[in-house]
Amino acid sequence: MEDTNQRLFGTDGVRGVANSDLTVDLALNLARAAGSTIAGHVVIGRDTRRSGPMLSSAVAAGFNSVGIDTVDLGIIPVGGVSRLARDTGASLGVMVSASHNPAEDNGIKFFGKDGSKLSDDLEAAIEARYFSSELYSRPVGATVGIQTHMAGSVERYVDKISQTVEYSMRGLEFVVDCANGAAFSAAPVLFDKVGASVDIIADTPDGMNINAGVGATHPEAVAAVANGRVAFAFDGDADRLIAVDENGEVCDGDVIMAIFAKWQQGRGKLKHDTVVATVMSNLGFHHAMERLGVKVVVTPVGDRYVVEAMRKTQAVVGGEQSGHILLEDRCTGDGLRTALRLMEVMAATGQPLSELRKVMTELPQILLNVRVGSKDGWESDPDIAASVKTAERALGPRGRVLVRASGTEPLIRVMVEAPTAGEATTIAESIIDVVRDRLS
Repeated sequence: MEDTNQRLFGTDGVRGVANSDLTVDLALNLARAAGSTIAGHVVIGRDTRRSGPMLSSAVAAGFNSVGIDTVDLGIIPVGGVSRLARDTGASLGVMVSASHNPAEDNGIKFFGKDGSKLSDDLEAAIEARYFSSELYSRPVGATVGIQTHMAGSVERYVDKISQTVEYSMRGLEFVVDCANGAAFSAAPVLFDKVGASVDIIADTPDGMNINAGVGATHPEAVAAVANGRVAFAFDGDADRLIAVDENGEVCDGDVIMAIFAKWQQGRGKLKHDTVVATVMSNLGFHHAMERLGVKVVVTPVGDRYVVEAMRKTQAVVGGEQSGHILLEDRCTGDGLRTALRLMEVMAATGQPLSELRKVMTELPQILLNVRVGSKDGWESDPDIAASVKTAERALGPRGRVLVRASGTEPLIRVMVEAPTAGEATTIAESIIDVVRDRLS
């Protein structure tokens, strides 16, 4: 009997420890399930993880086995998979990457023919086919799918996004952290193409050093070597961007979105004076948008939910505090394109990033994670609910509390904003203690 309650997909694809949770068999059969729902070819990219060739080969074989041709893009940022899926008329794009997770993890993300993440309904259809007992078709002879390689995929992607630049970047100096990930070859090509002067760090991947103390989750690494220059930090698949201003201050996704919103509004290009953000965005971001007269549409965590809301509202700025930024093409987070846009704003306004970031003042925000045996039932646990209510009463209108389960890991995340970091930490730890006691 089929189990319709089984799940594979989290908030960002299918993810787990490579060759343990995320096995070759799973990757093969997931691709067969996805391939059974489409016609046409599929493009496949990956990041620099040691397990990447193994899993991307399994994905390709799965599609080929049900008659779907595949095009190998090689190591390429996730924005390249999204872009080339659209440009080549692919039915699906696939990125083999665990994004910001450590090297032993890996993941499989799907993109539709429009370059955006799949909807919940499409993911559910693939899951249903994966768990179904129905046999897969087995084409033979000329109907078996074939694998080809796209030469120059990185250059093709870089050419496309660099065409969006309206201002000269010559004379601008940056430091770029590639996280030893998918941006390691694309970023130098891109910044050279637009004429910016850059120093690159974390661009020597060895299969196991991706995100290791570098990248968007460790902006302090690039800040330490920036020496008064603006710095950009990508994550493993380069869908996130975290910036560091010339004073060494971190500019997260909220700050970057606020900068973009103000700039586009000033040019009369912020459609309907609306931006889209997730529940994780800082209260300071909401206060800044209120001062600008900009409406904020709030979504659950996950850039696909941001995309859906942006398309519904026609917003041209959206994203997540973590650095997933969505622009007017409303497809997916693309850290390299986000960096280009931030460079454009600096070039167009003549203002340093330290000045641009003054558009918003962040409230101290503490995010703590607790690893749990199971996330099931956490929302209905009375002790956890009581601890959250107690925290909310203590803060009142001065801050907020958000507790949620990770969509990709066995974690419960507790976020608290308060007037001071000390108060936020104390309140977050009080909730964490209860979660740990109840679920660990």
